[in-house]
Amino acid sequence: MVETFITHITPYGLDRKVFLYLPDDWQTSGKRYPVVYMFDGHNLFFDSTATYGTCWGLKEYLDAHPQAIVAAPECNHEGNRRLEEYCPYRSDWFDGINGTGKTYMGWLVREFKPWIDAHYPTLPDRLHTAIGGSSMGGLMSLYAVAAYNNVFSKAACLSPSVRLCMPALTADLQISLLRPDTRVYLSWGENEANGQHQLAEYTDNALTVTRLLNEKGAAVYPYFQMEGRHCEADWRTQLDRCFRFLFGWE
Repeated sequence: MVETFITHITPYGLDRKVFLYLPDDWQTSGKRYPVVYMFDGHNLFFDSTATYGTCWGLKEYLDAHPQAIVAAPECNHEGNRRLEEYCPYRSDWFDGINGTGKTYMGWLVREFKPWIDAHYPTLPDRLHTAIGGSSMGGLMSLYAVAAYNNVFSKAACLSPSVRLCMPALTADLQISLLRPDTRVYLSWGENEANGQHQLAEYTDNALTVTRLLNEKGAAVYPYFQMEGRHCEADWRTQLDRCFRFLFGWE
């Protein structure tokens, strides 16, 4: 089942809708569940709320594998605010992005996660806490698993927009302290690029991030999706591969 409610993002002074997936029997099963904190909650569960009319199909997948809770605030749809909230650095892209992603992650870790843990049957420890997203949300997930490795042991980074801030991101990965049980799923698609030169850039960025994470002891699943596009329909096809790697689900 998917519930929605309004949360308040204190540092921004903004209310935001949250999409929360819970196993149907969560109130009667007596179980506690891992939690995946995700970005762009409106794109995950329902075509009717997805920005481009097609969602990830995450509800159907989790209904068939009811082993986790997903807590996913919607993005800010106003102008370039999504780019700002989901970028942890300053960037020259799109006429300049004054990234506030570090502020957003501070709120998620210090306010939002404790609230979820207090109101739902979670397994709140690091081993059972993951973060995930695509595009800018994938970039944020990479940043978060390194910057808050004491909170997140797993990250799903689908088509992360690392090219917007590759030097700053690699600098942070180089100084990060990752525990050896860290697991990162990292994907990119063949048809996301505009031509072979850009595809080579995307591939080089993904393999550079993979190498840096490996050097820190993390287990990484780099997945190159043949004919993969930068869209929810193609990210949907990776769900089983991603969740099985992160959580070891049968």
